Amino acid sequence: MIARYAPVELHADASKLSRGDLEALPKLLEAALVINDLFLTQAWSGNAELRQKLAQDKSELGKARLHYFDLNKGPWSELDDRAAFLPGVPEKKLPGANFYPEDMSKQEFEAWANDDARGFFTVIRRGAGKKLRAVPYSAAYKRELGDAAKLLEEAAALTTNKSLQTFLRLRAKAFLSNDYYDSDVAWMKLDAPIDITIGPYETYMDEIFGYKAAFEAYVTLRDDEETAKLKMFADHLQEIENNLPLDPQYRNPKIGALAPIRVVNQVLATGDGAHGVRTAAFNLPNDERIVQKMGSKRVMLKNVQEAKFSKTLQPIAGRVLANVDQRDLNFNAFFTHILAHEMTHGIGPQNNVRQSLKELHSAIEEAKADATGLFMMQYLFDHKLLPAAEKSLYTTFLASSFRTLRFGVHEAHGKGMALQFNYLMDKGAFVARPDGTFAVDFAKIQPAVRDLVHDLLTIEATGDYAGAKKMLDELGVLRPALQQALAKLTDIPTDIAPVTN
Repeated sequence: MIARYAPVELHADASKLSRGDLEALPKLLEAALVINDLFLTQAWSGNAELRQKLAQDKSELGKARLHYFDLNKGPWSELDDRAAFLPGVPEKKLPGANFYPEDMSKQEFEAWANDDARGFFTVIRRGAGKKLRAVPYSAAYKRELGDAAKLLEEAAALTTNKSLQTFLRLRAKAFLSNDYYDSDVAWMKLDAPIDITIGPYETYMDEIFGYKAAFEAYVTLRDDEETAKLKMFADHLQEIENNLPLDPQYRNPKIGALAPIRVVNQVLATGDGAHGVRTAAFNLPNDERIVQKMGSKRVMLKNVQEAKFSKTLQPIAGRVLANVDQRDLNFNAFFTHILAHEMTHGIGPQNNVRQSLKELHSAIEEAKADATGLFMMQYLFDHKLLPAAEKSLYTTFLASSFRTLRFGVHEAHGKGMALQFNYLMDKGAFVARPDGTFAVDFAKIQPAVRDLVHDLLTIEATGDYAGAKKMLDELGVLRPALQQALAKLTDIPTDIAPVTN
């Protein structure tokens, strides 16, 4: 099971950091480790005790169990539909993680809940008379957040970068107050060689409603040269929005002016940012007030992406593409599409989409970002803003589909990819060959992608829960041709496992 993760050393150049930043960096790494322990508690109430027990077993089996536990941040294997790989635990990961009482039903919550209970930053517990109550993160995780806040304050006192100081102090304050708005704004404005993301963000762990944010941390170093190349994408974001294949009434006439892009190299990721399949890029914050006002920030983890491309995607392409098509596979197309994916999370419908689509939102949104990313790149090609490389774009995307599908359709990215793959197959844009390889039909791919983008954006714009469910039920599955192709890839690593030095 461990062999499915290829160990890699990730390199980040700290030689240009100022003395103050070099002194602040260990404090930030320590804060990230506090966040890791907090996330274990969020993922399952039994995690901390179980990990302590595993660490005491010095046998080879015990060491392997602890290693795989740490890869998954719990006793459920994310590459095996979150099935238990240890005895004495629930057979499957609990859909509500540790955000809700285990005996709570959806109906009970919906009959009781108010806006605070549905918010990102509360856990639901039972109080007197077993009645539900919302507990703010600042109270539920008081000890851990107090420790993390202290470390952020200490780091802020060491660095001389004003924007980093501002963010760290505001985020430390947010850990104690449970109000993250000001610190999210400061994170959007962060302009520092050390680019840190730390706090409660993504809601994938909450598989009941998709309401609750899990804690994560990314301590990274900015790649200034690569970041400068990507400004062109941000400059044309409103233009892409204005030309989306969507009823104009649903387009956003004014995307927030601040939509920064950062290319970084990862030093350490923890918590929700470091379990199972590793994050290659992210688009935050998720607070719709900020997204509507300022846009959202895209962070590209370049050294993580390079590792994934070399360790997984290149070997996969050797199996699923014909020899003649393999020459169109390249890292630049892979890297640029991930960028486009993250950028297009911030365009299209933003009003109450998450609340309307509930537990279906994550898979629909991931599919929307993938497909709209393809649309965006094609638009930029057509308007001479990117060098024409359609063959590389679509062929690399086709091969990368298999990389994502190997994560399983229980997971939002995998389910969203299955939806896209089957949709494009049904349109004739992806073609299965008799020898088991796949190809792109370049006469059909552009209109098929446009149709897919239209359908996904319309579901989000109208809050069409029934339409989203129908689409995912019919298309978010592994059909026989896909199953057969994936069965031939089992000896190739599924993802990477960064080695911490």
